[in-house]
Order: sequence, then C-alpha cells, then structure tokens
Amino acid sequence: MPKSSRDDAMAVLRRLRDAGHAAYFAGGCVRDLLLGREPKDYDVATDAPPARVRELFGNTQAVGAAFGVILVRQRQSQIEVATFRADGTYADGRHPSQVRFTTAEEDAKRRDFTINGLFLDPITDQVIDYVGGQDDLRAKRIRAIGDPTERFNEDSLRLLRAVRFSARLGFSIEAATAAAIVAHAPQLKRISPERIAEELRVMLTPATRGAAWHLLWDLKLIDTIYRFWKFPRREATADAEYLFAQVSPEEPIPFGLALAAGAICYRLRSDPGPLDVRALFSRAENGAIVQAMRQSLKISNEESEQLRGTLSGLEPLLAEAMPGVARLKRFLAEPTATLSRKLMTAMAARAMFTERIATLNGELSRLEQTEFAPVPLINGDLLTSHGLKPGPMFKRMLDAVYDAQLEGQIHSQEEGLQLAFRIVGTRT
Repeated sequence: MPKSSRDDAMAVLRRLRDAGHAAYFAGGCVRDLLLGREPKDYDVATDAPPARVRELFGNTQAVGAAFGVILVRQRQSQIEVATFRADGTYADGRHPSQVRFTTAEEDAKRRDFTINGLFLDPITDQVIDYVGGQDDLRAKRIRAIGDPTERFNEDSLRLLRAVRFSARLGFSIEAATAAAIVAHAPQLKRISPERIAEELRVMLTPATRGAAWHLLWDLKLIDTIYRFWKFPRREATADAEYLFAQVSPEEPIPFGLALAAGAICYRLRSDPGPLDVRALFSRAENGAIVQAMRQSLKISNEESEQLRGTLSGLEPLLAEAMPGVARLKRFLAEPTATLSRKLMTAMAARAMFTERIATLNGELSRLEQTEFAPVPLINGDLLTSHGLKPGPMFKRMLDAVYDAQLEGQIHSQEEGLQLAFRIVGTRT
C-alpha cells in the first residue's frame, strides 16, 4: 500500500468536516507527529458511518466495513478512514466478534497503548487525549490503555506490538503492562505463524533489533515462540544477542540474515569443547534450519532461499582449508555473498574465527576489483558439438574447466576444450 501524504489526508478530513462530521488524525501518525517523526501513513477517525464515508468519496474500498474501516483513494494516497467504534468480545484472541459505532472517547479507550490512542485536529493543532497518551510520550513509556489484562486478552498480537514499539522508540514498558505481557505470553499460540513472522520481520531487522531481542527474552515471549513454532533453538540465552549488535549495526538487515545470525550464534555459544565447523555449516544443518523456518513461521520461498544461501556460503570459507581463488570468486558471484560476508564480520566481532575472517575479507576485497564472474570459456553445447555425450561427467568437467579459468590457468576456449578432454581421458 502506498504511503499517504498529509496533504491528501487533510483533503479527506476537510471534506468530512464540511459535511458536518467530526474527523481527526488518529493513532500512529499522531504519535509520530508529536515525537517529531515523519509518519509513514495518515489515518483519519470520524463519526461518519461507513456508508456515509462511501457516499462522500467517489473512489473507496470497503477493506473492513464491518469494523468501520473504509479505504479512500485521494490522488496518489490511500487514506484509511475509520468510524469511531467500541468493540465487543474477542472470540479468537485477535478480532472483535462485533462492533458498535460510538464516540471518539470510547474509540480511544478500546485501542492498545496510550501513545496510540491520541487524536489530532490538524486544523487547530489541538491534541485530543482521553487516555493519558501525552504524559506517556513525555515519559517515554509504553502503557496499555485501561486494564492491560483485558487489552491482551482481546488481542494477543499486542504482546509483540508492545515489544516493537518499545524497541523502535526507545521507550520503557510500564510495570503493570510488562507484568501482564509475561503472564499472557502463552497466548501467543493463538496467533497465526504468518502474523508472528510479520512482527518478527518488523522488530528484528531494524537497527533497534538488539533491544527487541532482549525484550522478547525478558518478557518470556521467546519461550512461546520457540515452543509453539519450533524455532531453531540452541539453548542460548538473551546474552547471545542474536549477533544483532555486529550484523550491520547501523542499518536494517533482511529477515533471512537475522535468522541465520541467530542460528549460528546459538550453536557457537552453546557447544562445549572444540567446534565441529564442518557440521556447523553443513548442508544438512542449513537445510534443517530453513525447513524449521518454513514450517514454523511460513516464511516465503524468497526468504527461504536467502536464508539457505546466507548460511551455505559460509561452509566453503570457514569449514575447510583456506579456499583458493576459484572458490572465492565463485562465492562472490552468489547473490547472497554480501549477506554471508556481513554475518562473517559479525562473527569476527564476537571473537569467532577472527584471524581467518580478516584474511578472507582482505582477499575478497581484492578479488572484488577484478572480473570475478567471467563468462565460462566452454559450455555443455560446445562439449556436445565435439562428440561428448551429456551425463554426470559434464558437470565435473565444466566445473573443473571454469575453476581453471578463474584461477587464470587457461585463457581461451581451445585451452578449455583441451582440459575437458584430458579430464575424460580422450584427445582432441
């Protein structure tokens, strides 16, 4: 969904006002504006019922009409317009079974945290605060609206949202709210794996991921995530830091890399005695981690391949004798090479393979300045045209010839063909 601009949201709000309805900016955009941050989206809350909203605007979509939510398309923006509502019971731990349309005050009091329960009249610049959200913003505090037990019983995803907001904003979690999170942590099992995965993506990839990781442990949420979604666990503790502190500390990281970092860190920190490095980065180990993520959190095919590539890229670099030029060039040509290198750098920062990784990074940086992924001098069609029948030997020949090319041992197609025929014991 495209970001919505303030100007477009103002146009929607003014039309509602001109039609005689109350209308305010609501929720996260108000919080961010008061914190001096640029909101990603602007949402509007109003006393106009959904049917009335659709009458007033020509281009709308009923994305949640039963809950009072209409998407209004205004120029290049999509503005979410929600009717003030009060919720009934939450039968599934995620959605209310029914709603009734009501006042702004009741609407504010059914929301999750005080900092998200604010309204703003952007015309007069007046903040409408029924829940003490401004005080909590000033105190840098995450606090549930009303009884935290009720809020978390209504919607268990709020347990993770509290962590996300606390880490992202650098806010503390108020004591009663934190205690309720710990008490309700087992309720995360009511949430679908896909929603859990989405929250983890959002909280464990930004630069604030280290704070989020520690909160997951401190609030006992990680135990439920492990238990019900079979997250790969290596008997680590929060001190492991998921290698987040060293993996691209000043920038976001892809979700696959976050998972890879955690899986490696667990095994490295928990294994007593000498490390079996080959087993650590083996294809079987990598496959088990990827499969666990697919089954547990329903990660996408793209994320699966990113995770697999990030992990498998480490095996030839760390689990064997120092790789030669051909192996290093092949590594650089992989689409996940950058991610594997960031993970290696993080490991070195934690005193893991320090000397080996320093040497590798120096050599890889040098090779990056060269043509490290040239077009192969020969291919299967060329071998077939010279009388060789396709089969298992083809790949071995092509790999061997390409390695020789990468090592600078051969430089022409003829030299490549001669080497291929020597490998199969025939003559040109």
